[in-house]
Amino acid sequence: MPLSKLQFKPGVNREVTAYTNEGGWFDSDQVRFSKGYPEKIGGWQKRGTDNYLGTCRALHPWVALDRDQYMGVGTNFKYYIDRGGEYNDITPLRLTTAAGDVTFAATNGSSTLVVTDTAHGSVVNDFVTYSGAASLGGVITAGVLNQEYQITLVVNANSYHVTARAADTPINDPLVPLLANGSDSGSGGSSTVGKYQINVGLDTTVRSSGWGAGTWARGTWGSASTDDIVSNTLRLWSHDNFGEDLLINVRDGGIYYWDETGGLGARAVDITSLSTLPSIPTVAKQILVSDRDRHVIAFGCDPESTPGVQDPLTIRFSSQESITDWATKATNTAGELRLGSGSEIVTAVETRQQVLVMTDTTLYAMQYLGPPFTFGVTAISENITIASPNAAIAVDDNVFWMGRSEFYIYSGTVQRLPCMVRDYVFSDLNENQLEKINVALNTQHSEIWWFYPSNNSEEVNKYVVYNYLEQVWYYGTFGRTAWVDRGIFDFPIAANDDGFLYEHELGFDDGTTNPASAINAYIQSSPVDIGDGEEFMFIRKMIPDVDFKNSTAILPETNITLDVKNAPDGTYISSQTDAFVKTQSAAVGARTEQLHFRLRGRQMRFKISSDELEVTWRLGSPRVDIRPDGRR
Repeated sequence: MPLSKLQFKPGVNREVTAYTNEGGWFDSDQVRFSKGYPEKIGGWQKRGTDNYLGTCRALHPWVALDRDQYMGVGTNFKYYIDRGGEYNDITPLRLTTAAGDVTFAATNGSSTLVVTDTAHGSVVNDFVTYSGAASLGGVITAGVLNQEYQITLVVNANSYHVTARAADTPINDPLVPLLANGSDSGSGGSSTVGKYQINVGLDTTVRSSGWGAGTWARGTWGSASTDDIVSNTLRLWSHDNFGEDLLINVRDGGIYYWDETGGLGARAVDITSLSTLPSIPTVAKQILVSDRDRHVIAFGCDPESTPGVQDPLTIRFSSQESITDWATKATNTAGELRLGSGSEIVTAVETRQQVLVMTDTTLYAMQYLGPPFTFGVTAISENITIASPNAAIAVDDNVFWMGRSEFYIYSGTVQRLPCMVRDYVFSDLNENQLEKINVALNTQHSEIWWFYPSNNSEEVNKYVVYNYLEQVWYYGTFGRTAWVDRGIFDFPIAANDDGFLYEHELGFDDGTTNPASAINAYIQSSPVDIGDGEEFMFIRKMIPDVDFKNSTAILPETNITLDVKNAPDGTYISSQTDAFVKTQSAAVGARTEQLHFRLRGRQMRFKISSDELEVTWRLGSPRVDIRPDGRR
């Protein structure tokens, strides 16, 4: 009897029942589609051995005039510039004290240092660097004090705690506390200066201020948080280049500038400190530099008429080629707009022709007009949603984004993207942590990835992918908190919640651990039957069609599993009845010519999987010996 070709439709479909989706794929993990066929995704490796502090939510690559390659890394604790795998802390300062404002007190046998500084303005986990301090008299020497510390407890407005550690210990090293002795009775002298970095942000969204608010271990069990939390929203950053220099903005906070000529040892500074010119924005939700006309644009900022009072629907732009000239005049191109629909600007995305601005209800197009108006805005579509500030991305002149219940594309008009896994994804979202959703572009494979937190997770742990070239969907189970496509760098780079950056599409394994571990990849079909399922089938053998491409394993293998059941509402079980089994698996190697089975049932399900190191694969069109075997 001739063999039957197993030819499945590309993409995963969860919008219909498995039985209805005959001839399609129903479930997958760590698998993509290429030219209509499934294959294992590429691996990932750590970018370097150094780690950053906090959870990274923003990455920005650029190249300086001297060809140095930089990567901006924004976490809930700090802002770094990565060069060559080393993290350089450029987090802005909010306060530098006068000499003698800071004093210390230690207790014999304790690592806790009580720091007194009137109106310090700090919150738990803030960072401060001391200089000019003198020894406390014992093991707490000047070298111990004069370094960077993270605040562990805020006692009150004038006092807080830090944990003493050995001199010259990097702040990101594992903490080994240093215990004071009986001679540590001093105060650190009268010359101590404290340099406080801007307040840290949250690594998770807090939805209320009552019981259970804040991150785990904030306050006592069963009580409201007592921490002085500056914001209850997730710490997010926006950033863009002004030439070879960098502009950064902490969402709902200030705008800062880093001058490349100052070197990696220099910190970013508030743009208000760079000029005495009036009307410079002091707070914004997002910034970008328009590529075509060289204006700095601030979204959701304080209006010119009410400095310091944020308006979430106001847009302001600097004069052309300036980061400090924001006052509206007839002699410059600075100006201001206010959107009329929605409650706040969620995000803005620049395309080749315009800037798309999304509020929580409406999509606007912002276009450069030239003097005297400079920019104009037009409402494009109402009644749209967007899941998070980092859920939209431009691909050429198209913009794709994830809403709260739909996926969208803008290509001149707004359209809902037909999605074959829509219900599967949106029924599994942690609605309290939508701000963590972030989008990633992988142009090598024509893919847009959305990483999201599932119902049972506080952090991103799943993904859904739209292949815009083949117009198919698939999904899987790992998370990344930020991502940049290859271009400046040879591989896509992504941030994990473990404090490391990873290069993707590199090798075939999971480089999170050392040594690397195997990626567990699989794809599983919907059931296949004979006719309309009225007849039993007998499956005797299979001719596999698996390409191991560039696998570096000596004997690369995958596993093929066939399951059968007797009715659509039946189950796939491993049972033995009259010499027939319901499930059989077989290893497939590069030289495997055929597989032998002995299966009987009305519906058959196909699965290919792999969990071996240094293995990659692509599935073709296997042939199966399937014979009718009666109706009973």
